[in-house]
Amino acid sequence: MKRPAHVPRPNLKRRERGRELLNLALFFVASYVLLEMTVPRSVVQSVSMQPALVEDQRLLISRLNYLFGNPQRGDIVVFVPPATEADATAPLIKRLIGLPGETISLRHQQVYIGDLRLEEPYLSEPCAPEACPDEAWILGVDEYFMMGDNRNHSRDSRAFGPVQHSQLVGQAILRWWPPALWANLTYNRTTLTDVP
Repeated sequence: MKRPAHVPRPNLKRRERGRELLNLALFFVASYVLLEMTVPRSVVQSVSMQPALVEDQRLLISRLNYLFGNPQRGDIVVFVPPATEADATAPLIKRLIGLPGETISLRHQQVYIGDLRLEEPYLSEPCAPEACPDEAWILGVDEYFMMGDNRNHSRDSRAFGPVQHSQLVGQAILRWWPPALWANLTYNRTTLTDVP
């Protein structure tokens, strides 16, 4: 009986190692893409949200909060600027003031929702008459009214009008840079006061 010729065996360890490295690389790429889709990062690029946020701070944004829930008054929101804001190329960061179907008005430099005055403990200075002239906006069923906390130095819905739900990127949930100011962003829900 004749023995079969010796056939070299394939090096399975080398193939397995290469496959493991490829799988690991694919895992990291998929994880990064998934993370960017659900929790993108954003940079504060203006003084419009002072004192809550200052220039060059880095934030993590949750897209999931608005995918599975509704935006709430007082949220710090990242959104795509309206088409009318040709000079604004990066997403904007503002506080959500008005919800769909509400009437938002400025009276004597105070924000009103319908006939109720909005209490805003996050403001560090009163709004100047030239920055907050008396005016009113009626929001549609899919519109939100955004304002910066630094009202005297913010270009927001007072200038470009309400923001559509489709423009919302997500809610700011974490300030991660600089490390000394790392913090979860907590939201004290604003209250409305009946003013006679």
